[in-house]
Amino acid sequence: MRILVTRPEPDAERTAQALRARGHDAVLAPVLRIETLDADVGAPPWAAVLMTSANAARAVATHSQRDEIIRRPAFTVGDRSAEAARAAGFTEVTSAKGDAEALIALVASRLTPGTAPLLYLAGAERAADVAGALRAHGFTVHSAVAYRAAALTALPSDAVAALGAGRIDAVLHFSARTVAVFLDLAQGVALLDKSLNCQHYCLSSGGAAKLRAAGASRVAVAAQPDEAALLDLVGRA
Repeated sequence: MRILVTRPEPDAERTAQALRARGHDAVLAPVLRIETLDADVGAPPWAAVLMTSANAARAVATHSQRDEIIRRPAFTVGDRSAEAARAAGFTEVTSAKGDAEALIALVASRLTPGTAPLLYLAGAERAADVAGALRAHGFTVHSAVAYRAAALTALPSDAVAALGAGRIDAVLHFSARTVAVFLDLAQGVALLDKSLNCQHYCLSSGGAAKLRAAGASRVAVAAQPDEAALLDLVGRA
């Protein structure tokens, strides 16, 4: 299959390589650009550092307080974000191997509310209220916006050409936000109908709901909210 990959770089290229290794033709069409920020993390100590995205871990690598941040235990939403945390310099990393709800449950089961706050390195837009849920468990949480995802204004020319010629078999979506931006960009070049006729593979039910509401009929959702499950879903096609 020829598959359009809409996730931001640098993850888009890694996903494309995984698809090619499975015999597919991948076309890169990132619809978001990740911008890291020197977030206001407050003053240490922190009981632990929480991350729901590998982008947060990458932001730590260039943060002015990196050396202080990486001394603390890190809890991540999944294995990819755990890998990014280790690459940023964290030595004590625990993965929830799931979604934001799994991360909340993991932290609540492993840690006890105390005087030091949890440091949650978040994105500017959040699908789940991690901080609010942990506060309900009695934790003090300092949320810091470590990155933002800016919507791009156009699809790459090769992606537009492939969609227009009907040469895209499927589209890979990693979030509800990328679905929304992709649909807007496709509509902007009068390719919404052709795009909706493709097979769509989604990491989240939220993204799938947006596609179905727009008129897509062939939509599948990964069994687990991670890249491995999404690639397995493609493999069963």
